[in-house]
This record gives sequence, structure tokens and C-alpha cells, in this order.
Amino acid sequence: MFHINAEAIESVNQLSEMWGKLVADVNGAVTDDEGLAVRWADAKFAFYNALVVTAPVETEEQLRRLLLRSSEFMDGRAQPGCVWLFDDLVSPNLRAEIGSLARESGLISSFTCWGMAGDLITQDEPSHPLLRFERVTSAQHLDAYASLNARAYGLSEEDAMSTFRGSRLWREEIFAFVAYEGSNPVACAGACVVDGRLFLVLVATEAKRRRLGFGEAVTRKALYEASQSTGIKRVCLQATADGKPVYERIGLRSTSSLQLFSRHSA
Repeated sequence: MFHINAEAIESVNQLSEMWGKLVADVNGAVTDDEGLAVRWADAKFAFYNALVVTAPVETEEQLRRLLLRSSEFMDGRAQPGCVWLFDDLVSPNLRAEIGSLARESGLISSFTCWGMAGDLITQDEPSHPLLRFERVTSAQHLDAYASLNARAYGLSEEDAMSTFRGSRLWREEIFAFVAYEGSNPVACAGACVVDGRLFLVLVATEAKRRRLGFGEAVTRKALYEASQSTGIKRVCLQATADGKPVYERIGLRSTSSLQLFSRHSA
């Protein structure tokens, strides 16, 4: 058995548990099946449709079967989604083969992320001279949060809004905030308690308002309010390439890398 970093295991568990909360909130399927966490709402907003690999993969045959199972599962669903595969869960001598075996199974790479974690240091309440922050408590807030994420990832705003509408989780449990520049929502971030940690989830900034510190400011606000309320200092998240430098400035660091694969469309 190859060694797996404890922080990589933390990242896997945090992701699967957080996505379990998101999907259960919309009455989706939350099950665990032989090392594959099924977190599938079959929602039009594709981020709510996820398969998370949770068990070590030691042999090429295991990896091949896992990718094929994931591909066949997604092929049988009405809406697209992704399988989330942490590199650290795959034997080091197999990692170079992940891409080719995924393609053989009918999967294509969507993008690469990094698991990140760290402990918050004491800070003053965050602010930004151009922004005001509002906690997500209303349908209007939910629509703004969903729309920002949809635009950030090139997805349908209406599909995102329809998935978020009516959510109890986003309004009552997640410390979710929208940043407004004047009357315009320009960034958002949410922190949710997951197994004694704060998980930072679905952070987004309006494309034309990036590099102004908006994303960092609203992220700091969400983490500050969550930590003040719960006393929790440990933070986990999965970061895209664009978001990674922001979280590093906050004091978080990379603990693992992971790849997202979607079903190839004929």
C-alpha cells in the first residue's frame, strides 16, 4: 500500500461531505458505493452532479474499472456532471496513465484543482472601500450567488438559479455572502461547517471586476463571520488555478491536486 498524505485524505473527506450537504439540500442522491461517493442531484447546474473517488487505487485494473464505472454512471444520467479524482489516491506509478485511461473510458478532462487548507489567524473584520457585504438570506441573494457562479464557470444562469432557489442550506447553514459594488453583485463566497472545519464553497467573482481584490475580500468576510460564530479556525477548500493565489494570500496552502473528468459527448 502506498503512502497517502493525511491532508489529502482530509481534502477528500471534506469534498465528499460538503457535496453531500449540497446535494441532500435539493433531494439528490447521496450514497457511497465501493470507494465512489455519489453526490448527484441530476441538476442542470452541473456542479451539483459529482462522483468523488474516496478509496486508494493501487492497480491499473482498479483504475480502469473505476473510470469505466464513473463513465457508465454519468452516461445513464439526464444531466452532465464530473468525477473528481485526487491524484494522491492513485498509486504514484499510475498517475501518468490517468488521462489515457480516462479517454479510453469515454471521459475528458474538465480542469485541474488543488485541495488547500490552513488555520486562520486572528484578524479584524474584513472590508473593502468599494464593497458592501450582505449575507445570503433571501431569494434575491440566492439568485445573485447562483448567477455569479454560473457566469464564472460558463454555465447557464437560469439553470444555476433554479438549482439554488428554495435552498435551506445556503440561507440557514452556510455563511454565504454576496459583495455588492453599488447595487451590482460582483463577488460571492460561502463557508460551511463540515466535520469540525470550515469548507469554502463555490466562490466566484464577476469576470470584468477581477484583480480588484473583490474575491479576496468577500472570502475573508465569509471566513471571518463563520469563524467568529463557530470558533473554528481550520479551513479547507478546492481551488481552481485562478483562485489558488487568492487563497495563498489568505494563508492557505496546497495539500493535494485533483482532476475533474466529464463524460465525452459523441
